[in-house]
Amino acid sequence: MKPTALVLGGTGFMGEHLCAAFRAAGHRVVCVSRGGSGPRPGGPATVHLRHDLAAPEQDVAALLAEAAPTVVVNAAGVVWQADEDRMWSLNARFAERLARAAAARAHPVRLVQLGSSHEYGPGEPGTSTGEDAVCAPVSVYGRTKLAATESVLETARSTGLAAVVLRVANATGPGVPPASLLGAVAQRLTAPAPAHDDDEPTELRLAPLRARRDFVDARDVAAAAVLAATAPAHEVTGHVINIARGEAVAVRRVVERLIALADRPVRLTEYEPVPAPGPTGPGPDARVLRTDLEWQQLDISLARRLLGWRPAVDLDTSLADLLAAVRLPEHERTRT
Repeated sequence: MKPTALVLGGTGFMGEHLCAAFRAAGHRVVCVSRGGSGPRPGGPATVHLRHDLAAPEQDVAALLAEAAPTVVVNAAGVVWQADEDRMWSLNARFAERLARAAAARAHPVRLVQLGSSHEYGPGEPGTSTGEDAVCAPVSVYGRTKLAATESVLETARSTGLAAVVLRVANATGPGVPPASLLGAVAQRLTAPAPAHDDDEPTELRLAPLRARRDFVDARDVAAAAVLAATAPAHEVTGHVINIARGEAVAVRRVVERLIALADRPVRLTEYEPVPAPGPTGPGPDARVLRTDLEWQQLDISLARRLLGWRPAVDLDTSLADLLAAVRLPEHERTRT
């Protein structure tokens, strides 16, 4: 009988790549999303189920009972355009309920939690951040993801649950959401130019691109998740493992590469944005508090040692595939 992978957030950007990777590895895939079942591709190896992340713990237990997974991959949650309460509910508290429900299963289940490099906070320029670094997240998103990591690891320590956290750098590749910087730039670069402006440069106005970040292709992340799900439990349980390319790249350089790959005349300008008012009055809106980290470079030696993993997709290929996916008709973009 095939092992079963339950992928939470399975119709999202990362979830679709995870579903594809686990199918390719020979798993029966159960794709969980708010929409649930529907006319999505994927063939007999994919089952679609609906689940509300805000549902009580008994509903999480019922979902696990219905799917009967051997591995659960949590790629669910919110990143952009969500207020603080929603981030705490769907990123942190759901992960805690999920870990407890997985630990209570009579049959062993492996939990792979997708964390975020934003849990670390700003890195020290010129250095790599390892998993033993003190976490000091500067955004609500980073704090909620760190809380999720801590609750998953605490459940693993107290119950014996086989759980591992993959702390993922800034993901790119086909399917990047348009709410993200690279997704928004790709959408702009592939939009039809006005008929009278064919030879005129498109103006691309962005907030200052001062940061240097570690980028990793979503397909490499999915490959790491398969390895984390199938490695000997005693080797990975209780670990946080960085998944990144291991290099800090100037965000401006990444945007410029997207422009070059799009082969379109563009005038890139940077401007200082005006902070959005918060929902309760003056001050920055929590929805925009995923602030740039001036420097971010992760040490990926533990991933090589425990998982035998290293990034396989170079940045140019990842960006080119992102552009190609945006150019596809909408009905051809879904991979699950």
